[in-house]
Amino acid sequence: MFDLFFTRRQQRMIVAGVSILFSSVLCAGQKPFAPENIDGVRVVSAEQVIDLILDSPDLVVIDSRKKTEYLKGHIEGAINILNTSLEREDLESISADKSREILFYCNGTRCLRSSDSIKKAKSWGYKNLIWFRGGWKEWTEKRLPAVTE
Repeated sequence: MFDLFFTRRQQRMIVAGVSILFSSVLCAGQKPFAPENIDGVRVVSAEQVIDLILDSPDLVVIDSRKKTEYLKGHIEGAINILNTSLEREDLESISADKSREILFYCNGTRCLRSSDSIKKAKSWGYKNLIWFRGGWKEWTEKRLPAVTE
């Protein structure tokens, strides 16, 4: 029946148009990737996070995820502050020393929460920022220890 109403060329154009429509709808549902790096910020792996925690007991670790995600599991000692809730006063109450190492993480490479928090911290003058870009996804994939509440 399709052949009766449309020429071959029109059929191909309709199929191509529908394909483009559906592919854009599918792509719109995917979360964007976090940037590969942030200027002046050290990016670390899960193994490097463990080394940092063991070598620097006073390391500040900020979990930028939602409270519900944090309660399901987080890195021991991590402080939960959602990126959209992070204020200068919050960070200053945790560390008034803007040269202190502060590590941020969220859900992984498809999560922008920790990179957003880092950009805020940089704008407030914090200098020694560390980004665990792989975040909770990498941590759990490697079956590293987690705290649940």
